[in-house]
Amino acid sequence: MGKKKLLVVGGTGYLGQHLLQAYYASSSSSDTNGNGVSSFDLAFTHHSTPPPKLLLHAIPGSIPFQVDLKTGVGFESISNAFGQPDVVVNCAAMSVPRACETDPDTAHAINVPSALVNWLQSFKEKISLLIHLSTDQVYEGEKSFYKEEDIAIPVNVYGKTKVAAEQFISENYSNYAILRSSIIYGPQTVSPVPKSLPIQWMDGVLAKGEEVQFFHDEFRCPIFVKDLVNMILALTRLWISEDKQIQLLLNAGGPDRVSRVQMAEAVAQFRGYDTSKIKSVSASSVDRGVKSPSDISMDITRLLQTLKIHPVSFKDGVRLTLEAEAKN
Repeated sequence: MGKKKLLVVGGTGYLGQHLLQAYYASSSSSDTNGNGVSSFDLAFTHHSTPPPKLLLHAIPGSIPFQVDLKTGVGFESISNAFGQPDVVVNCAAMSVPRACETDPDTAHAINVPSALVNWLQSFKEKISLLIHLSTDQVYEGEKSFYKEEDIAIPVNVYGKTKVAAEQFISENYSNYAILRSSIIYGPQTVSPVPKSLPIQWMDGVLAKGEEVQFFHDEFRCPIFVKDLVNMILALTRLWISEDKQIQLLLNAGGPDRVSRVQMAEAVAQFRGYDTSKIKSVSASSVDRGVKSPSDISMDITRLLQTLKIHPVSFKDGVRLTLEAEAKN
């Protein structure tokens, strides 16, 4: 039995970096000379070049591959230098809804992983599990606590591309786990990502002590990044240990249904900021250039039963995030 091969597609992004570090930590041990030894062979894809040095330093021995997800250019080099992966986690996406609205063709080309699936299908043995990150924005947003079997009726291009991705994978691939993730929050990555992180952004604006507007009528179930990583690790272990077909669709959210106002209040309460500076407004009062679903909170019963993982409360997640930032 050789080492299991793990590939993270989109490894330089927010979730990708956290996942790579967790894979590395979970598989690392020391030999008799005190040198690090990994029970996994680890590789990741990146779009921009070169991959960040801080990330490479944090996960020594991992192999970076430059891949264009739209064309599939770069996958062949993975076949040649790394071989067929046992588990592939697809974290790559064009995930800013407004950007997807502006350029729907590119959004579809990146978010529907046809090149990735076709590459996996090119191997003779069907030994690879594909773990694909989807979104709560596949839901229409007209009620609370959506279940996986509820009909997906997305209201924007981003949601539509993610529904198309789910359909493509389920129709064209035999072993998959699709995780419909809510807002992902948590500490910054080892190589800082350029996008604004939700808790850190709220902390920054509230620290100024000025009035800030937040929506009171859009609801999500934000998930702490380390909980989402633990779900992916659990699916990886399940696949490697049981070696039987997996076809799963899971809502991957936290346990709390919260509005942006409630999110900001949790940050303010932890920090001791003046909560009276948080001004509640309706989402309809702001033109964001894209339609946004109002309540896409999710029922996570199936997740709890399947993976036996209980995500932390939003308040605890805020505390863990800001404590981690203080250490850094």
